[in-house]
Amino acid sequence: MEAKKASWGVMLNAYPDSVGGTLADIVGLLKRPELRDAFRSFYILPSIFNTDLDRGFSLIDYGLSETLASPEALEDLKALGIDLALDFILNHASVLSKEFQDILKNGDASPYRDFFIDWNRFWEGHGSITKDGYIQPDAELIKDMFFRKPGLPILMVRFPDGRDVPYWNTFYQEVRYSPVDAQDLMRAMPLQYGTAEALAKLVNGALAEGKAPREIDLGRWNNCKAQAVDYLESRRKYLGQMDLNIRSPLVWDYYRNTLQTLADYGAAIVRLDAFAYAPKEVGARNFLNDPGTWELLDKVQAIAAPLGLTLLPEIHAGYAEKTYALLADKGYMVYDFFLPGLLIDAFERRNGTYLKRWIDEITEKGIRTVNMLGCHDGIPLLDLKGLLDEGSIRRLIDTVVARGGYVKDLHGQKNVYYQVNATYYSALGEDDRRMLLARAVQLFMPGKPQVWYLDLFAGKNDYEAMRRAGAGGHKEINRTNLTAEEAAQRLGRPVVARQLELLRMRNGFAVFCEEAAVAAQTAGSSLCLTWRAAGQKAVLNADFESAAFDISITEETAGKELFRFQSL
Repeated sequence: MEAKKASWGVMLNAYPDSVGGTLADIVGLLKRPELRDAFRSFYILPSIFNTDLDRGFSLIDYGLSETLASPEALEDLKALGIDLALDFILNHASVLSKEFQDILKNGDASPYRDFFIDWNRFWEGHGSITKDGYIQPDAELIKDMFFRKPGLPILMVRFPDGRDVPYWNTFYQEVRYSPVDAQDLMRAMPLQYGTAEALAKLVNGALAEGKAPREIDLGRWNNCKAQAVDYLESRRKYLGQMDLNIRSPLVWDYYRNTLQTLADYGAAIVRLDAFAYAPKEVGARNFLNDPGTWELLDKVQAIAAPLGLTLLPEIHAGYAEKTYALLADKGYMVYDFFLPGLLIDAFERRNGTYLKRWIDEITEKGIRTVNMLGCHDGIPLLDLKGLLDEGSIRRLIDTVVARGGYVKDLHGQKNVYYQVNATYYSALGEDDRRMLLARAVQLFMPGKPQVWYLDLFAGKNDYEAMRRAGAGGHKEINRTNLTAEEAAQRLGRPVVARQLELLRMRNGFAVFCEEAAVAAQTAGSSLCLTWRAAGQKAVLNADFESAAFDISITEETAGKELFRFQSL
């Protein structure tokens, strides 16, 4: 059985607490008359689940968050005719997951011993053991590997027998050491109370400074160091996301159970996050390796299809690499990460030539896309390499940064751009006319439109949220949580009300279907997009210099006008 086709209607995108504080509050907003029929789908970011880090992308399990969501809210969405897009994190799970916690408790006796990737077992026979107890792989085997952080992707895990075992850890990790008191130390080693009290004070001070146990100088009590270090290490706690071992049958049971859970929640689309990191082979790339990546997707697709789920693999890669085309050729929906940058480029050039080239490619090759303007991650730029020249991309970065955006380098590597963090409204110069035209073009792009909630409400860069988040908090610039009252007030703004009118148009006319014939024409600063299907014709005439546009929808044969929209 093949998966049913996902709806081609407009999809809202938000965290469950983006408006009002809970998913129920967002449902309440969607029930308002101003938003009636504006959305057919809702991509809810994964903090809807039981998670700990990265605002949802570190999954403990796929149970609903008791603080943010409820089964009743999901049922209300179904009653509104809104299906869901939900995340499935293929590559990793939280250290707080029951599987990893069982390993910490039971070590080699845990049934989940190989649910995650034991680094030394993986590399056995392909490197040399270091003094710290992990294998350093042979250089030729890892020279083409892509690591997300400095050093090898390892978390050393203390087993109950005192051994430190390295596990593969591509993404975030944090090791925490709890403060001790005199009685703790006296239970661990033969110490007088006064000595233990002095040692506890010294140790706690060093831990507060961020020192690891082995780095602590115990001074006159250094003869106790080995015992003290062992005791501190035995109490350590972890945060992070541990890579799953897709060779384990238990992982595939986990995959099946997860997909069933998502289907039961009402998912029509399952967004596959970090899927390209999951397949790993000695001597192969650890990112998008071939054929491992495609074999993994085929196996997941075989589970998803009988559940009526459409898979949406999420991956950032330069246009020139043609990864999007490879996914499309294999029958998957793909993210249109090119549109956000191409639209800003068209406004700055006052010309839609490069945008038209991309539209032509989508239509000629029949690529099924989910497109967007803004999103939770920022405005993608790396993806444009090969579609725009380097100078154009650099100018695009400079333009958005000059409007208050922040550059996100690629995993700490300087001079390697990845994305600019900004609201799309601010990236357009906080210009209502440009925001409306950008939305109109998005809705006339071939594909399923995804609307970031803050774009809908014309949100501006949130520097205070960045400041509160501290180091690494640049993404909060485009994640402002609105109160229900703030959202209701913004519904009265023309730039918001008119966007909603366009969303209802996109959902309300039969011409906007997956089978439609879509054509683009450009001349100077103008762009014309035409859809034909179901006996209807929809036309967008736009000008990137003035940001003026008009839309008409007519019956093809009789020529009767069904809808008319003109810009501000």
